[in-house]
Amino acid sequence: MRFRLLGIVEAYADDAPVDLGHPRQRCVLTTLLVDANRVVSVDQLVDRVWDENPPKRARDIVYSHLSRLRSTLAGAPGVAIVRGGAGYALHVDEETVDLHRFRRLVARARSAADEDALSLYEQALGLWHGDAFADLDTPWLGAIRTAMAAERFAAELDHADLALRHGRHAELVGELSARAAEYPLDERVAGQYMLALYRSGRQADALRHYQLIRTHLADELGSDPGTALERVYLQVLTGAAGPATRPNEPAPTSSDVPRQLPAAPQSFTGRADELAVLTKALDAQASPEAATVAVSAIGGIGGIGKTWLVLRWAYEHLDRFPDGQLFVNLRGFDPAGAPMSPAAALRGFLAGLGVDEQSMPDDVDAQAALYRTLVADRRMLIVLDNARDTAQVTPLVPGSPTCTLLITSRRQLAGLAITGARLLDLDVFNDTEARGLLGVRLGAEAMAAEPAAVADLLRCCAGLPLAISIVAARAEAHRDFPLAMLAAELRDATTRLDALDAGELTANLRAVFASSFQTLDDATATLLGQLGRAPGPDISLLAISSLAAVPTAKARVLLRRLETAHLVQRFQPGRYRMHDLIRLYAIETAGPATDALHRLVGFYLHTAHHGDQMLYPHRPPIDVERPPPGCVPEPLADVDDVMAWFDAEHANLLAAQGLAADHGWYREVWQLAWSLSAYHRRRGRVRDDEVVSRAALTAAQELGDPYLLAQAHKWLGGVRGRGGAYEDALDHLTRALAYLEEMNDIAGQIDTRQALTVVWVTTGQFEQAVVNAEAALELARVSGNQVWEADALNAAGMCHAELDHVEQAREYCEAGLALQRATENGEGEAETLDSLGYLEHRCGRYEAALDHYQQALGVYERLEFDYQRADTLQRIGETYAALGRSSDANVAWHQAIRMYETQNRTAAADDLRRKLG
Repeated sequence: MRFRLLGIVEAYADDAPVDLGHPRQRCVLTTLLVDANRVVSVDQLVDRVWDENPPKRARDIVYSHLSRLRSTLAGAPGVAIVRGGAGYALHVDEETVDLHRFRRLVARARSAADEDALSLYEQALGLWHGDAFADLDTPWLGAIRTAMAAERFAAELDHADLALRHGRHAELVGELSARAAEYPLDERVAGQYMLALYRSGRQADALRHYQLIRTHLADELGSDPGTALERVYLQVLTGAAGPATRPNEPAPTSSDVPRQLPAAPQSFTGRADELAVLTKALDAQASPEAATVAVSAIGGIGGIGKTWLVLRWAYEHLDRFPDGQLFVNLRGFDPAGAPMSPAAALRGFLAGLGVDEQSMPDDVDAQAALYRTLVADRRMLIVLDNARDTAQVTPLVPGSPTCTLLITSRRQLAGLAITGARLLDLDVFNDTEARGLLGVRLGAEAMAAEPAAVADLLRCCAGLPLAISIVAARAEAHRDFPLAMLAAELRDATTRLDALDAGELTANLRAVFASSFQTLDDATATLLGQLGRAPGPDISLLAISSLAAVPTAKARVLLRRLETAHLVQRFQPGRYRMHDLIRLYAIETAGPATDALHRLVGFYLHTAHHGDQMLYPHRPPIDVERPPPGCVPEPLADVDDVMAWFDAEHANLLAAQGLAADHGWYREVWQLAWSLSAYHRRRGRVRDDEVVSRAALTAAQELGDPYLLAQAHKWLGGVRGRGGAYEDALDHLTRALAYLEEMNDIAGQIDTRQALTVVWVTTGQFEQAVVNAEAALELARVSGNQVWEADALNAAGMCHAELDHVEQAREYCEAGLALQRATENGEGEAETLDSLGYLEHRCGRYEAALDHYQQALGVYERLEFDYQRADTLQRIGETYAALGRSSDANVAWHQAIRMYETQNRTAAADDLRRKLG
């Protein structure tokens, strides 16, 4: 499947066009393609398609468009619209979407050698077939269309510069003539056109064009041509604009050419995207519009590879800085000394620029003024490495737009960003980059000889380049030792930082981290220690507020300090994470955090319990003690909010239950399992439900509470049945029923008998299922609870349907459906509609069955009940097949297979594959 957005929106499957539906539906698809592989909320989809005038039921219309698009794309391998969080994402290989392919080709071109870059630019520009989304018109798409036009224009100009440098002026004249007419005030276009004319033997035409744009600039803007265009004019006028001339680069003006860069890194790998960003900034600086110095501030934790990145990029672009390179290590976080003063750095720069020591001014401001004077109008690279803060670097910023300034720091230099500096924060290496760096150092043979040890080494280094380099250095020092020995050292988390020490301060990870930690105030350092002990892969701002027992505003201030120091990362709005090795150091330096962790478990438990009550309002509630002091649960507005919160926090909730078990907080362990059960059923998370249920059973056994034991056995029995372990399921459910009957717990008995009914139906024991279901129905009627009675009616109806007791089954199911709707129990309504669909299918009334199934599917989708939705899709496929509509059956079955795979329901997925086969 290929998608075209750079022109009319189109899709092709094996070169055959695909019908994408009417314009609104194509707008929905286009929105998802622009943000390919990222979740777009339903509200964003509504805004992007209708802007400020959405129709009534806009969300329902979006759901309808998404459903039809899913059907359209169902057969395409590697393409799927999936729900995630509070929205949807289109999973697709971005190389198949021309917009993303264009951007990737341009990024590669800007970091490639000239010959390769020319080809890459031409491939990128060849993807355009008109204006982006030419057949669609919404305000949001209009804004993206304008941005894409700017990206295309920039690529065209970069391509023209390259082509001119390679003597392709003759073929460019016509194209540049049209571009100059379209952009009569663009000086870069004018300069390119003048060079193409001159090198084609048309010097007079080139000079006339200069006079033309000069007049336009004066009339329209009241300004004269800039320095770059003036330079091209003089070159054309004097006959110096030969094929080798670069129109936007002045000639050297001084014989003093400093070369202060340290040696280039020998084992550099990865960072292709970051190198491309720096190159893009340099290219932008070369444009005639650039009026200030280009400043890029590269940030990241100690050991992330900031200096290596700068040096690698600098050596790849030395030809762009013929007037020299200045470099200084400002020692902002040096473990062995104080930061360098701006005055000391300025004296080093002035010496490099040829100023005699005796001639240097004493005053720092005077030194800075002399420094800026000497670098003015010179094409120079200036590197300020390891800066402490903005105040340290401000006197060292040149004033000339011909200079490029690169700064590295462990802090985010927000003060520079305010003045226009580009901030580039480095993240850890991905798996490929990390393996590449270790492979460069150790060699392919050593890597291949011990793949398991290599995997352990990379996992323990967690993508941190310095950690990988230390491991490589230690391995190189003892090449006769197996890597497994080093891996065994690193696997022990309590001594891992000891293993990441190569014997020098700059190659000792603990010392590197310590120099960053020492800059923190007490409150910020305390929070970092608490975060180090917090379970789970990430944490939200509100959870941190409870962890630290501080108001959200105070937590935000402390987090900003940690984020500025690159000790935590805010990877999404309101969500933070910490590097594994920094976490180990934080734990080492932190004091006891039992109270803080108890508050955090309380935050997860109370928020989850409130959310569970909204998802399953008809279940009798449990008593949960008040939150501990300082713990403030997250407010959840509605069911969509609840599901989005559970999606975002699921891994943390599992980790919180594990933490509670480790501390012996068994009641919280059991209560977390309770609070997760409705969410797990909706999402079809069978394995996760089994994990938390087993933990709940262990906790109940520790507490010795019969009620807790009964509930835990009931949960575990239900989830084991859904997982196909029917004997185990019956054992747990029978134990639960015995406890509940002894306690005369009517609600628990009904629930347990319902679960037993499902197991007996699934295993074909229909007579026993009917007896059990009728017993549950009698209990429900005695209780007077209409929700329980409706559920029991549905279960009994399904059992009778299996025995072909058609009238009894229909009577029960229709009565159950009426009660479900009267009590507004959406889950029960969908289950009963599904039962009626099954009954009609068994009776051969396939159209009626399909109608019931489709109604059930709509309710399940609205409620986000993915587990049941997958089963209903499977049954819809069966009904389509019975009607002879094999194509529709295949679509439904493919959708069910994808959901089964997401839910780890391998057997169900395999059964459907056999049918499709």
